[in-house]
Amino acid sequence: MQRRGAGLGWPRQQQQQPPPPAVGPRAAAMAPPSGGVPPGLGGRPACALFLLCYLNFVPSLGRQTSLTTSVIPKAERSLAYKDFIYFTVFEGNVRNVSEVSVEYLCSQPCVVNLEAVVSSEFRSSIPVYKKRWKNEKHLHTSRRQIVHVKFPSIMVYRDDYFIRYSISVSAVVLRAWITHKYSGGDLNVKWEENLLYAVATNYTLLTTVPPFERPFKDHQVCLEWNTDYIWNLRANKIPQCPLENDVVTLLGFLYASSGENTGIVKKFPRFLNRELEATRRQRIDYPVFTVSLWLYLLHYCKANLCGILYFVDSNEMYGTPSVFLTEEGHLHIQMHLDKGEDLAVKTKFTVPLKEWFRLDISFNGGQIAVTTSIGQDLKSYHNQTISFREDFYYNDTDGYFIVGGSRYVAGTEGFFGPLKYYRLRSLHPAQISNPLLEKQLAEQIKLYYERCAEVQEIVSVYASTVQQGGRRQEACDLQNSYLDLKRRYGSPSTCRAFPWERELKEKHPSLFQALLEMESLTVSRNQNEFVLEIGGRIFEKAVRRLSSVDGLHQISSVIPFLMDSSCCGYHKASYYLAVFYETGLNVPRDQQQGMLYSLVGGQGSERLSSMNLGYKHYQGIDNYPLDWELSYAYYSNIATKTPLDQHTLQGDQAYVETIRLKDDETLKVQTKEDGDVFMWLKHEATRGNAAAQQRLAQMLFWGQQGVAKNPEAAIEWYAKGALETEDPALIYDYAIVLFKGQGVKKNRQLALELMKKAASKGLHQAVNGLGWYYHKFKKNYVKAAQYWLKAEEMGNPDASYNLGVLYLDGIFPGVPGRNQTLAGEYFHKAAQGGHIEGTLWCSLYYITGNLETFPRDPEKAVVWAKHVAEKNGYLGHVIRKGLNAYLEGSWHEALLYYVLAAETGIEVSQTNLAHICEERPDLAKAYLGVNCVWRYYNFSVFQIDAPSFAYLKMGDLYYYGHQNQSQDLELSVQMYAQAALDGDSQRVMDSASPPGSITVSILCEAPLPSGSSLCYFIGPAQPNKAVLLLRSRRRCVRES
Repeated sequence: MQRRGAGLGWPRQQQQQPPPPAVGPRAAAMAPPSGGVPPGLGGRPACALFLLCYLNFVPSLGRQTSLTTSVIPKAERSLAYKDFIYFTVFEGNVRNVSEVSVEYLCSQPCVVNLEAVVSSEFRSSIPVYKKRWKNEKHLHTSRRQIVHVKFPSIMVYRDDYFIRYSISVSAVVLRAWITHKYSGGDLNVKWEENLLYAVATNYTLLTTVPPFERPFKDHQVCLEWNTDYIWNLRANKIPQCPLENDVVTLLGFLYASSGENTGIVKKFPRFLNRELEATRRQRIDYPVFTVSLWLYLLHYCKANLCGILYFVDSNEMYGTPSVFLTEEGHLHIQMHLDKGEDLAVKTKFTVPLKEWFRLDISFNGGQIAVTTSIGQDLKSYHNQTISFREDFYYNDTDGYFIVGGSRYVAGTEGFFGPLKYYRLRSLHPAQISNPLLEKQLAEQIKLYYERCAEVQEIVSVYASTVQQGGRRQEACDLQNSYLDLKRRYGSPSTCRAFPWERELKEKHPSLFQALLEMESLTVSRNQNEFVLEIGGRIFEKAVRRLSSVDGLHQISSVIPFLMDSSCCGYHKASYYLAVFYETGLNVPRDQQQGMLYSLVGGQGSERLSSMNLGYKHYQGIDNYPLDWELSYAYYSNIATKTPLDQHTLQGDQAYVETIRLKDDETLKVQTKEDGDVFMWLKHEATRGNAAAQQRLAQMLFWGQQGVAKNPEAAIEWYAKGALETEDPALIYDYAIVLFKGQGVKKNRQLALELMKKAASKGLHQAVNGLGWYYHKFKKNYVKAAQYWLKAEEMGNPDASYNLGVLYLDGIFPGVPGRNQTLAGEYFHKAAQGGHIEGTLWCSLYYITGNLETFPRDPEKAVVWAKHVAEKNGYLGHVIRKGLNAYLEGSWHEALLYYVLAAETGIEVSQTNLAHICEERPDLAKAYLGVNCVWRYYNFSVFQIDAPSFAYLKMGDLYYYGHQNQSQDLELSVQMYAQAALDGDSQRVMDSASPPGSITVSILCEAPLPSGSSLCYFIGPAQPNKAVLLLRSRRRCVRES
């Protein structure tokens, strides 16, 4: 008899493919408890399938059967006696010991075989009992024998302290057969082969008992009282099967896609429900699923393809499904075939621009249905059905999904709305439940771009007019000394009238005012660049007004100008508007408007807007849903740009420094080019002090310590130090700028000489630099690896990263092929040393979970990407402006810039802003629509690197209550305890609000809502260690 597995394959595959092995996962029973099959999910009764694996005839399902199958050869059929066997089971249920009466007749010396075979949800055809005996003397006579069949305890009893995991058995078959001793059926023959020589067979089904209906086993063992008590607490609890369906919400909030190489990464787990998981496995070569997502596209793809939603498998290859947007606006849908190739199709229709529409794609085997529907009523826009004969390969857990862009392909430019994925169903659009959430916000986005289209058209006409003849329109009513002289002595001039209607001028008064006051412009051939330049000019004018002495008072008047600047694509203005509305900074607080401009800025790839979105989704605050994958999409975009920004040396950038306004010593050393500190360093550097030269060069190169960024001046000091001193750090720094040509002409030969000189002095950075030289310029990977291994031993994180790159690219000397595991290990080591690119790779590995050494952890991925993004120079510039304003006593400007920085989620700016609000509560109350002290200290204590004084402040605020915030003693103690654990226990003891010595007695006396009290103690023997004790009110005692 051929052995067959109990897999639940599709009918179309039964004749084409061999059955799966009996121990495979597809042997799981599919029938639900009711015996029915859920629609669209497949399934068959398990018992019938199990029996068919052993028998070639119709089974009898009774407790007792006399059915005998004779397979005696034709030559022996003339005999009076025929072999038979049947049995009676006295108890039809599976018991620990079941008594079975076997009646049989042998016509020749024979062997009688009895076997019990079981099938569970994980395995099938598992023998659990075997017995055989000879019959050589009593021939041609009916014999009866009583057999006690013993089953394993895990099949018969409930879980207890000794039987930790009883199994659920789907079917138990008791079968018996007779073989003639001299016809191949001896006792020495294996069981499987013995069955082939059977002359008579029989079987019966035993009734299985569900695990929680079974009795407990008496082990004749006494447990200790505490062990027995703990076990009995959960002994009678029946675990509930998880409520699970096949619908996954990949995106529940709007996502602003900038069209760059970053996007949302999602990963599907296996189903916990075994029936759903079995169905998913069966459909690997017959995909049945539906995708439904909302889109608002600003442009078609500027490259060949742009990512919408696509699957990347464990081998980093596109899988099924992969949906892209083309240059012409068609959908490119790609599938991976079962035979290993890829197949793609392009829709006949194009998708709409600047209109919210829902895209529904359903797969049903080889048939794909694509539908786009527009508006809230989902009026059908286009639909197309495509059929294929090929078998697709579809395993949605062997990799991850990406929404938008990635390192493989750029994303679409626009906004993604709700995205639902039906993993096991092919649905018609009318059956899909995926409404456009955040309808008002979505409508605001549409209205924003409609208004901006008018603004851009006005600016474009203005540009055309300037380009055709006039540098700009000269307004007749403008008054200045130059125009007065020109009118008095020059030729008469006339005002040029722009071709705009009066109604349009009244609709956009701020824009026309800005255009009339515009200074001379560089007319670009690219009209988009001209519009962007106009937006930048309008923004700069608005910022000058905001930076005045009473700048915060000017906010309401500059908002129209910021709106026009935002419409021109200058999205720094978008971020200003987002912060003004989100915090109510001298405007009525409007969180929806704040979300609108933050999303618009994020779509425009504005650094601070993207960080603001990433932070809000990371913490789940200000009505933004908690979504780490969405947060990662924003943070990773800016984190990727950060190292590039640092090496560009362009734009408004400054080094991000952790300077706290509470730290007077640090504030004293802040300087400017004419400050005492800078002048003293310059004096010492001129005298040949290598340390002063290096510090001066760093300050000028990166824009540190209050000094404006000046790469050219920095390089002069690097050169002077390198050529006049023997300091290896200065020699290395100058070699790097010569290699890269940063602010100086490239000189590779001199750079190499200096690098070797610095390396000979034992500088590990220079040793790494030599490896970089041989890798980049000589392509000598052997030498490069040798230098990097040496530098890595010296503790250089750059070398660790570079070694990882060699393994990732598959070019490490002597190691064939790529090794992502080793690459990941080196990247992680580099990241721990502060290497930015190494940190980026680690965050990518954590979000995808495609490496075993980096188990998927979206929260950790966000933390690492956030760490890099917060080093961005554009954020540093805003922080530096706030610090300079604070040092100069310009309170309005300091508050403005610290609010802008704090809303990106950087901790140091949050605590500094709270400090400013404590120093100037009148200013905060007059201009901010939020509780400044509470909001930003509270934000800061949720950061990983929160300072201890922030916990102390929040402890005070929770203890006393603050404005609209009620008193919370439990949280107060938690904050004080965390401050003490961070090494600030002495400050807790010395704190005047409340004194630490009084805190204990107060908190012990005050009952908490839970009925217990919290006692906070700091032992005098361990002043830096906090002990937080939970005690009942009566047991609250003081410990020494």
